[in-house]
Amino acid sequence: MEFDSRTLREALGRYVTGVTVITTLSPSSQRIGITANSFNSVSLQPPLVLWSVDKKARSFGAFHTATHFAVHVLAEDQRDISKQFASAQTDKFNGITTHLGLGGVPILQDCAVCLECAAYAQHPAGDHVVYIAEVKKLTVNKEVEPLVYHRGDYRILAKHRSEPI
Repeated sequence: MEFDSRTLREALGRYVTGVTVITTLSPSSQRIGITANSFNSVSLQPPLVLWSVDKKARSFGAFHTATHFAVHVLAEDQRDISKQFASAQTDKFNGITTHLGLGGVPILQDCAVCLECAAYAQHPAGDHVVYIAEVKKLTVNKEVEPLVYHRGDYRILAKHRSEPI
């Protein structure tokens, strides 16, 4: 290998991603959530999405056994929520208002998009597991723009100015 993990991480950080919070319930019904930018669409028929989690994450066991997930595409004003769910604090839902979604999964409010999903498949991939989930319910907030992430920092989406032809 001609590069180290840090160099790879910096290179991949040049790819702009959305910011998501994935939520589920543990087997003991504890609310679990993490910030993830490893999210992507897979299929429209059936409607499938994917994301991944590190096998060393404290929440790994809960996601590994979960039957339902919610993927929240954060709105541009939800940077603090992203940071809270990326932190090591025990109760990541502290001060966050939620309601119950499919499978009892906690649903965050005011996100750009919320995809309520059923577990579909899991695939080991290096130090992560890739989860594929089937979208069962979709909520889109057309009034807000998504939060984006690029080169290690949060960004606000800006529309590219079109040149006159």
